[in-house]
Amino acid sequence: MTLTAPATIEAGATGRTYEVRTYGCQMNVHDSERLAGSLEAAGYVRVGVGEHADVVVINTCAVRENADNRLYGNLGHLASIKREHAGMQIAVGGCLAQKDRHVILQKAPWVDVVFGTHNMGSLPALLDRARHNGRAELEILESLDVFPSTLPARRDSTASGWVSVSVGCNNTCTFCIVPALRGKEQDRRPGDVLAEVQALVADGVIEVTLLGQNVNSYGVGFGDRYAFGSLLRATGGVTGIRRVRFTSPHPAAFTDDVVDAMAETPTVMPQLHMPLQSGSDRVLAAMRRSYRSSRFLRILDRVRDRLPDAAITTDLIVGFPGETDADFEDTLRVVEQAGFASAFTFQYSPRPGTPAATMGAQVPKTVVQERYERLTTLQDGLSWAGNRALVGSEVEVLVGAGDGRKDGATSRITGRARDNRLVHVGLPAGSARPRPGDLVTATVTAAAPAYLTADVPSETPVEIERTRSGDAWDAREAASCAVPAAPGRSRVAISLGLPARRP
Repeated sequence: MTLTAPATIEAGATGRTYEVRTYGCQMNVHDSERLAGSLEAAGYVRVGVGEHADVVVINTCAVRENADNRLYGNLGHLASIKREHAGMQIAVGGCLAQKDRHVILQKAPWVDVVFGTHNMGSLPALLDRARHNGRAELEILESLDVFPSTLPARRDSTASGWVSVSVGCNNTCTFCIVPALRGKEQDRRPGDVLAEVQALVADGVIEVTLLGQNVNSYGVGFGDRYAFGSLLRATGGVTGIRRVRFTSPHPAAFTDDVVDAMAETPTVMPQLHMPLQSGSDRVLAAMRRSYRSSRFLRILDRVRDRLPDAAITTDLIVGFPGETDADFEDTLRVVEQAGFASAFTFQYSPRPGTPAATMGAQVPKTVVQERYERLTTLQDGLSWAGNRALVGSEVEVLVGAGDGRKDGATSRITGRARDNRLVHVGLPAGSARPRPGDLVTATVTAAAPAYLTADVPSETPVEIERTRSGDAWDAREAASCAVPAAPGRSRVAISLGLPARRP
């Protein structure tokens, strides 16, 4: 059976439910908050547990090949649901939509809306138009329409918030399609960034993550190469902020003043995520990564000199075209020297439209798989050793909401330490239970490669700091119980965005 856009029905979103599915990086997660906020501001309601949404939005990634497979697999499943769900709409946005635009409607003609990375705020209007006209709507802009941070946002966390400092990228990495999809870097003015941080604090947030494709190149738009270090200090000085993080910096743009800002600003967390990609200088050159492994390691030395307890994490690509056994051995050597707390490791997959996709000497899949397994085994060992070294130390944990899959069965709560390690805290029977957004101090009792455990002895009182974020969680829960939007759904405060300079 062929599905097409639904027949004309009455416009208006009041009471219609939605679901946003997110694939990809932190930028996509942040974009999804804006998509959800825009939908709720237009009258849509988040779908209840176990229900099928009237509108399903898929926010896509285009960085790796399996993103395509995952999208079309999900669209195929949604097609069968749509046949039985009158008036249901499907929207596809994000990087893959920006890249493949017409291909999506050819492969999945039952999709109602396709939109790109530059016009997220158009989604409610495009859904209305598709319903009214009874046909699919495709709108892809080639440049930014409205800076995303001016859009409403729906955050699941009362404690933590993303703050974009820039969008786009000026680099030309041969494996990456992102600059073609998100455009050249455009920086927000510092005052706009700080105004958003202050607005988040007023909403109960105590932790912010500054976000950019290459976050430490912030300032290129207004000619200040030290702007990011200054912004870190200023953000850390906002009254009410307890934790500041940032991701992801580029090694080529990493300056000593950023290290100084991290070390001298108490609210900037002892954590750094910086992509290495490869430990081979020859491969780094082929990737057009404008640094070499020695520079990368020197940056880590400076960070650890100023912040001895910093947890450093990275991204790695295995099997880049032309990668030899010697190149891979260089990567193993640098990873061991770096002593990463953890690493996101990916097998190279060619992306059409990137220079690397047409390079010769593509590495056979079996070789890539073998190298991948060797690298992850090495990193797992390093991660476990680093975590075991923390047994007996005290950690401050920002409690999350539903971060631990087994928390209900184990009477544990889960959250992130200051260095961003995942920590499961075991509470004694009868202990007061912290709320999501509260801070708990406990001693690490065990370690695994991916997390720490801190089981509090039964005779020891749990040290809990009740925070404004916990109060915000209580207020959100009270609002959902007192005035439910619908069975199974919570009312969630929506940030209406901030006035900002148009790029």
